Amino acid sequence: MGESGRGCCPPMDLMRSEPMQLVQLIIPIESAHLAVSYLGDLGLIQFKDLNAEKSPFQRTYAIQIKRCGEMARKLRFFRDQMSKAGLPPAARSVTPSLTSLDDLEVKLGDLEAELVEINANSEKLQRSYNELVEYKLVLEKAGEFFYSARSSAEAHQREYASNLSGEESLETPLLSEQAAMDPSKQVKLGFITGLVPRDKSMAFERILFRATRGNVLLKQAVVDEPVIDPVSGEKVEKNVFVVFFSGERAKNKILKICEAFGANRYAFNEDLGKQSQMINEVSGRLSELKTTIDAGLVHRGNLLQTIGEQFEQWNLLVRKEKAIYHTLNMLSIDVSKKCLVAEGWSPVFATKQIQDALHQATHDSNSQVDAIFRVLHTREMPPTYFQTNKFTSAFQEIVDAYGVAKYQEANPGVYTIVTFPFLFAVMFGDWGHGICLLLGTLYFIIREKKLLSQKLGDIMEMTFGGRYVIMLMALFSIYTGLIYNEFFSVPFELFARSAYVCRDPACRDSTSVGLIKARDTYPFGVDPAWHGTRSELPFLNSLKMKMSILLGVAQMNLGIILSFFNALFFKNSLNIWFQFIPQMIFLNSLFGYLSVLIIIKWCTGSQADLYHVMIYMFLSPTDELGENQLFPGQKLTQIVLLLLALVSVPWMLLPKPFLLKLQHSRHQGESYAPLPGTDESLQAEANHDSHDHEEFEFSEVFVHQLIHTIEFVLGAVSNTASYLRLWALSLAHSELSSVFYEKVLLLAWGFNNVIILIIGIIVFICATVGVLLVMETLSAFLHALRLHWVEFQNKFYEGDGYKFYPFSFALLDYEEE
Repeated sequence: MGESGRGCCPPMDLMRSEPMQLVQLIIPIESAHLAVSYLGDLGLIQFKDLNAEKSPFQRTYAIQIKRCGEMARKLRFFRDQMSKAGLPPAARSVTPSLTSLDDLEVKLGDLEAELVEINANSEKLQRSYNELVEYKLVLEKAGEFFYSARSSAEAHQREYASNLSGEESLETPLLSEQAAMDPSKQVKLGFITGLVPRDKSMAFERILFRATRGNVLLKQAVVDEPVIDPVSGEKVEKNVFVVFFSGERAKNKILKICEAFGANRYAFNEDLGKQSQMINEVSGRLSELKTTIDAGLVHRGNLLQTIGEQFEQWNLLVRKEKAIYHTLNMLSIDVSKKCLVAEGWSPVFATKQIQDALHQATHDSNSQVDAIFRVLHTREMPPTYFQTNKFTSAFQEIVDAYGVAKYQEANPGVYTIVTFPFLFAVMFGDWGHGICLLLGTLYFIIREKKLLSQKLGDIMEMTFGGRYVIMLMALFSIYTGLIYNEFFSVPFELFARSAYVCRDPACRDSTSVGLIKARDTYPFGVDPAWHGTRSELPFLNSLKMKMSILLGVAQMNLGIILSFFNALFFKNSLNIWFQFIPQMIFLNSLFGYLSVLIIIKWCTGSQADLYHVMIYMFLSPTDELGENQLFPGQKLTQIVLLLLALVSVPWMLLPKPFLLKLQHSRHQGESYAPLPGTDESLQAEANHDSHDHEEFEFSEVFVHQLIHTIEFVLGAVSNTASYLRLWALSLAHSELSSVFYEKVLLLAWGFNNVIILIIGIIVFICATVGVLLVMETLSAFLHALRLHWVEFQNKFYEGDGYKFYPFSFALLDYEEE
């Protein structure tokens, strides 16, 4: 279903879907690509797959689709890289883009290779930079260990030397000089330095101690700032460690433990002079690497910016080409292998435009042979195409969610534009809440162009899509709110003063029976004097309940009348005589009569009990009505209506199956076609079947008709009762609004405290928005949806068609990769 943004398309009536035709196109191979491209720009033909038995890899243009898929992968890679760099693709290209797919393929390949090489070099440089940063930290922290240890050892040496400055004492070791002079007796300690993640440092120390049985000395220093790990590339809090050990076995164990804990090891020299020299060298290399990395990032940013300027055009070109080749794969190759044969559905009005597009493609591709356009005659069910605009599309989507209309059957979407927001408003009648809804939806409508180009969340996207539905719902809510005379549950004397005044000047009994009519009747809606009285609820309940029945019967009658126009359009006389007429009689004999009684009672002010009238119309139709009589001849009228209702049931059930059997027997011997009198669902079944030679099953048709009859008879009662939800939800909305106003706002006002009043206002606003403007709106929306789908549409709407999905480049914008 397309939006009528094109001026070339004629205006169409939404009541019936567009007349469709099955067309055959015979296109020379040299102009096929261009022809399909022009038809994609036009977007008015839905191609049929003539190669359904072939797998995707056996089709003619599988290689081209693979190439397009590879280019799409490269473009996704570029988009990810731009997203990471924080560079959004430009909306429009400022430089001319490549038009040839081959040129674009080469260009994308070169750009990808360059970008991959830049990324690889950048990654290597960054890893080296991170390693040098860690190495510098090790040199600094471990240098502090060795410097403090050396200072401590020298202090001990001086102290020891001062102790020995005098004569040898009895405590002096006898072999000290020999021991000092024997190098073989000295123990040489090795050490390993590096960094270990701080969260693993305790476990690292424990495992080292256990693995070496305590024969190690571990020193750790905390690094103040998190460092980027060269392996993972993530920021990690680490500790610098120095492990002193003795022996090769201990060294091997320590190295394995370091690997297991992800500890990065770095070489370290004990010599203080060499340590300072290494720190200077590392600092110099760090500054060089930083300069190189920055230059690489600038180069990468420039490359991505160049890609971003033309990304959208490249992406659109690749998607178009892929769509063209997918469509070409649906076409069959002629025996001569010089032509492609296509079949598809198109609207009748598009014939001239399709022929012009084919002729233009032949001219532009310098082909010697023009494409052939033929209309095929078929009994296959065509797709359904409604040409909608931004206003009507949301209402049509509501109908399509139930089921797509059968080809050219009456479209409920026409009436839904008015009836849906109106029934919603009956349940949501408050002109204050309606104004709030209207202001909210006006925001979407005013910023429509800007919001269309943005990516919204799921809920916002749904709300934005239905902005015109919500606008009409709000306008109708203001209208019904004025009728109910409710502004956040508060009545106003908008159109005139109240017709009632107090009998007692003090108005002590104004809430009970102390009101008398002193002026003309209030001109529009409910008199404000009713609000707050004891009789408010009984009065409004009676009004809204009767109004719900009137609206329900009117809408159900509309549905049955539309079934008559369907039967007339499809020349189905059986459905007129044995479906439409008995259904109208049955519904109006009972509930149409009830609606007339309601109107008479309103006009005459009678005290008759309509419950009693309807119940005893069935139980005791011959009894006298007494005080429940509303007009002369009512008893006879009720008997006649009851008999008509009883007669209409077998009228619906029996004749139609027998007449279908009679018609079938007449057509015996001829090639079987769906009879004009068959049920619509059976027609559709027959239309989809290419071999229309099925046997006529009388028992199946009879059972089908029996189900339809029972469903209608019971549905007439249940559907009428279902419309009482209009009364129930309207009452609930009014009472909730009244409770929030009286028990929150007025209660807070009564305390004469500014803080309590502010809190009360905040609570009132939150409750109004959260409960009444969100939850109640959703509730009323769903109930209005049910009334349309079940109570209204089941009277006439088959909804077993399928949508017209044309091959159109305009739809590519709405498809995800």
